[in-house]
Amino acid sequence: MKLHEYQAKTLFKEYGIPVPDGDVAKTPEEAREVAKKLMGDKFVVKAQVQAGGRGKAGGVRVVSTAEEVFLAAQKILGMRLVSKQTGPEGRLVKKILVERGLEIKSEMYCAFLIDRSKERVSLIFSTAGGMDIEEVAEQHPDKIRKIAIDPVNGLQPYIVRDLVFYFGINPNLSSSLYNLLSNMYKMFIEKDLSLIEINPLVITDRDELMAIDAKVNVEDNALFRQKALAEMRDPDEEDQRERIAHQYNLNYISLSGNIGCLVNGAGLAMATMDIIKYFGGEPANFLDIGGGANKQSITEGFKLILSDPKVRGILVNIFGGIVKCDLVAQSVIEAVKEMGISVPLVVRLEGTNAEQAREIIRSSGIKLYYAQGMSEAAEMIVKLVT
Repeated sequence: MKLHEYQAKTLFKEYGIPVPDGDVAKTPEEAREVAKKLMGDKFVVKAQVQAGGRGKAGGVRVVSTAEEVFLAAQKILGMRLVSKQTGPEGRLVKKILVERGLEIKSEMYCAFLIDRSKERVSLIFSTAGGMDIEEVAEQHPDKIRKIAIDPVNGLQPYIVRDLVFYFGINPNLSSSLYNLLSNMYKMFIEKDLSLIEINPLVITDRDELMAIDAKVNVEDNALFRQKALAEMRDPDEEDQRERIAHQYNLNYISLSGNIGCLVNGAGLAMATMDIIKYFGGEPANFLDIGGGANKQSITEGFKLILSDPKVRGILVNIFGGIVKCDLVAQSVIEAVKEMGISVPLVVRLEGTNAEQAREIIRSSGIKLYYAQGMSEAAEMIVKLVT
């Protein structure tokens, strides 16, 4: 689950991570009042959507007066911001963040995330702040350090001293940089985050560190114990199909292909997508309906898949372990009858009571294609949609 910048900065304040003074606004009038309270001769007005590239898309403006804040808010609020991360449909801007502007000497990048290859939390640090980190990695790999954090010892002072020495940062900032990174790491652990990122982390003209931007992703599987964070969820910023899937405890991710996948088990779902691509097809989604598949989960899964207009065929790939294949077969048949599915449908069932399931499908009178193995199923659905 992603947080808005203003929500992330609220958490930053709780953890002693320095951020510019500012407040969120929903109307141009509110934005002007925020600017008046902040005072000063420079303000930054920022669109609050959960996507990067806002500045290039016209969602960030630097102005000098409260009246200019009002005018900037008029232009940003209600716009559909389109960037590389939003896709061509863009995101509707409903809120803005108004902050006091700062004089900046230099910009850096820092983040903590899960490095699954090392099974550790890793710190990524760079002096090329303000740029996409992927672009930095490609063009200036020497400007990035990636450090795996020992889960027992945590972030140690020597790590920050090494960063200061390696990047030639002012040594007088070592203590404040260590405090900032330590607080980020503490927040990452305590709030069950999958990502915490500051880009840019700036050094101001007063030689102070300041988090100009803030990106926070919360691990979905930990939301049951992070109830305060769960309440920050903004459904308008999520794919509507993924939001509906969450309501029914389905794991769904929309993709760009035209073959819908309904599978039980994350590993099997990934293998299904891989084998579809092997035979030249493109999966339209990742969909794991879970080990205890039943009529409701299967029906809701079909609804999610068919709500995507790109879908031209569906592959059902179920392994009967916890759930019996004959019960799945009956649920598939009932769901197909109820929904009147018209696109080609290939079903592969294997595991407990698989033979009974095949007989149920054969005698159902439903127009679908039955496959014995994954390869046969994938090759069949690819041919049917091409």
